[in-house]
Amino acid sequence: MPISPNFTSILEHDWTITFLQCYPNGTLKHTDLCNILQLTAGVHAELGGISFTDMQEHQQAWVLSRMRVEVKRMPKWRDTVTVKTWIKTLENSRSVRCLEVYMGDEKLIGCETFWAVFNTTTRRPESLALAYDHFQLYPIDATEVPFGKIDFYQEPTLCDTHKVKLSDLDIVNHANSVKYLEWCLDSLDVALITNNKITAFEMNYLKEVALGDTVAIMMHPQEDTTIMTVQREDKTCFALQLHTN
Repeated sequence: MPISPNFTSILEHDWTITFLQCYPNGTLKHTDLCNILQLTAGVHAELGGISFTDMQEHQQAWVLSRMRVEVKRMPKWRDTVTVKTWIKTLENSRSVRCLEVYMGDEKLIGCETFWAVFNTTTRRPESLALAYDHFQLYPIDATEVPFGKIDFYQEPTLCDTHKVKLSDLDIVNHANSVKYLEWCLDSLDVALITNNKITAFEMNYLKEVALGDTVAIMMHPQEDTTIMTVQREDKTCFALQLHTN
């Protein structure tokens, strides 16, 4: 699709939180927060002519590689929030996108994401085939700490197992990135989440998981953080690091 006449290099998009997106305590689920952030990124990509539909003309798609979210306060049911997004870097097959969540002038959440261009036929990374020089890049941080590589090499313990179902898949025909987070959070003490103890979380996506795969959700002991992984046949596909107060 052509570049929209409404395209701007910084996008602000409003979302109203529905009861379907909330925990029993009325606050927005962390998984639905990630969905909102990714949907906002998708709106911006579509306006700028580098959406999934545009990229599929070249058998390409954006896939999420890393994501860090810092939470000052989670929105609640009926809140209307504004998500602001811009591209920090974009070169060849890789891009860093920043997002911030506001209520009025108050910044609630900061997020930085790292994306890679993925060929949906070969299932391999490659350079973006579409023009993107109309995007102005803004080297502005959205988080206080940059995302990084999660250290998950401590001996883990098994929390749960999960067989990947149709409802876990997205349009790229693999488990959606938010599903890994959902599997991990469902394995934790409920009070940790419903008492709003999570102040930041970071995710590394390492390997695809497909329909019918059975994965193990593992806990890795750490003194000051919670680290979890999703493994398939003893190979790590996803790592999550949670910071709590």
